[in-house]
Amino acid sequence: MKATTPAIQVLLVDDDDPFREVLTEELNRSGFRTTPARHAEEALLEIERRTFDVAIVDLNLPGMSGEELVRELRDRAPSTEVLVLTGNATVENAVRALKNGAYDFIMKPCNLDELEAAVRKAHEKRFLVRENRLLHRELARHDGFKEFVGMSPALKSILEIIEKLSPTDSTVLIQGESGVGKELAARAVHRTSRRSRLPFIVVDCTSLQETLLQSELFGHERGSFTGAIARKHGLFEVADGGTLFLDEIGEITLPLQSRILRVLDAGTFRRVGGVQDIHVDVRIICATNRDLQAMVKAGEFRKDLYYRINVVSFTMPPLRERRQDIPQLAEYFTAHSPVLRDRSVRFTPDVVTALRNYDWPGNVRELQNVIERALILSSNALVTLDDLPGNLRHERSSRIEELTAHDPALVDLERSYISRLLEQCGGHRARVAQILGISERTLYRKIRTLQQPTRRR
Repeated sequence: MKATTPAIQVLLVDDDDPFREVLTEELNRSGFRTTPARHAEEALLEIERRTFDVAIVDLNLPGMSGEELVRELRDRAPSTEVLVLTGNATVENAVRALKNGAYDFIMKPCNLDELEAAVRKAHEKRFLVRENRLLHRELARHDGFKEFVGMSPALKSILEIIEKLSPTDSTVLIQGESGVGKELAARAVHRTSRRSRLPFIVVDCTSLQETLLQSELFGHERGSFTGAIARKHGLFEVADGGTLFLDEIGEITLPLQSRILRVLDAGTFRRVGGVQDIHVDVRIICATNRDLQAMVKAGEFRKDLYYRINVVSFTMPPLRERRQDIPQLAEYFTAHSPVLRDRSVRFTPDVVTALRNYDWPGNVRELQNVIERALILSSNALVTLDDLPGNLRHERSSRIEELTAHDPALVDLERSYISRLLEQCGGHRARVAQILGISERTLYRKIRTLQQPTRRR
């Protein structure tokens, strides 16, 4: 069965009753679904009830003018394309309506065929714009994740969270150790959001003292302090419409926390030395490697700010929890290294093993530095263990030495374990044998053997 194309939904706004009624009837006869409105106020009520593809607006309306209605439609129904009807005396008004977002204007008295063609073109534009937005969103979703390397379950779970965040404007808190890629995650949240074409501003909260950071965030007025020779716009203003990323928010002072809380609650702030409220629409993403809950209990971080920034939170996994991604990350850093130029390099199997076995306290940032060092030191197309730092080469042997340093003999470990069990069970040997999964006779034999001195070589 052939699918039918949905009728184009048209809103017709005109105060001339005979003209409006005839035009409504003719448009419906041509296959459109037309909703008539006598004035702007009635039209605004209609757009609250349903979505229209195209609105036809007469500029000469009683009460709210056609120009004002066009502006309202741009704000309240941005996906609806607007055509304006105008007479010779209001062509200038029609041109202003185009600047305010109308698609086209048609002179009255209008030719019905011309009007129908204009409606179809406006609908086609709406369709193309919608398709473009969907395509942009899909591309943004893939671009947002392109810098994440690896397929480990820990990384996949983070990408799923970021994808769920994409249609929202929620405040986000990203936690994790240094070097795990918190800024990378913040950029992905921004790139997959509706704000992706607007600014993404990074603020390192550890890099400036309180007064300078306050001026950096909120700006200042001329003469507000020594050296303020001109007005400065703060980063909240620069990021208006986009995203502000506050890296290491746990480092900011309590007074500055209060000012940030005000922006989150009211969307307003004042420049340093200013008296005028400035309104901004900014999404806030915060990151920290500190335990903010512990800081709240210690009185070092405002509880209300913590709850405000912790609308959605996730923890970036350390590299030791995504070991299967390490070989792929190493290849990525190798391919993007400026050191190689035209040289091709690969890693020996024992290098890959060493990279996977290391615990990476500096996480991905440390791995990148190690790869860079190895590429510089390697003299040919092969990176060997000798090209790695000493702590990576000796990691395995040092672990073995650590494990065997105090109780190297297995018999000593067994003696200690059975002794603790006997103590905890009050000397009840049958119970100890049951816990160990052996017979009482075997336990007696072990105890006699363990009571003998250990012979060490």
